[in-house]
Amino acid sequence: MGIKEKFNRSQSPEKLKRVMNWYGPYLGAGVKIEHIAEDWREVRVAMHMRWYNRNAVGTHFGGSLYSMIDPHYMLMLMKILGKEYIVWDKAAHIDFIKPGEGKLTATMKITDQMLNDILDNTAAGEKYLPEYPVEILNEQDELVAKALKTLYIRKKRK
Repeated sequence: MGIKEKFNRSQSPEKLKRVMNWYGPYLGAGVKIEHIAEDWREVRVAMHMRWYNRNAVGTHFGGSLYSMIDPHYMLMLMKILGKEYIVWDKAAHIDFIKPGEGKLTATMKITDQMLNDILDNTAAGEKYLPEYPVEILNEQDELVAKALKTLYIRKKRK
């Protein structure tokens, strides 16, 4: 059974956290979901330095940094918006600012303003392509990488 089958819109945040923490790509990258808010509006992920997620120069592998943040805005919005909406990851851009070492964290949040923008921009069935920034920080709260996630959101046609 793949992650799509395990991802059920009605399941609890705690259950999704457990499923995602055992998801093969997350295990392989050393990524762990630390927190999913009950209202699906916040997700915090972490990645500890391990022998298997180091690159050739001994810092975190860039692909692992991106995998930390990859599906979360999409999954959060799928839960919040419900079955009336199509939500897809469309694009992403990541800038590596400084070498990542030790424990890295990222927090993704959905605000009231973000939800209002989605509802306003999709009310007549149009697609909406919002961009959401994400920062990946080290244990000293220094910026290691910043990413920009672009989502595709549209109300389903009846």
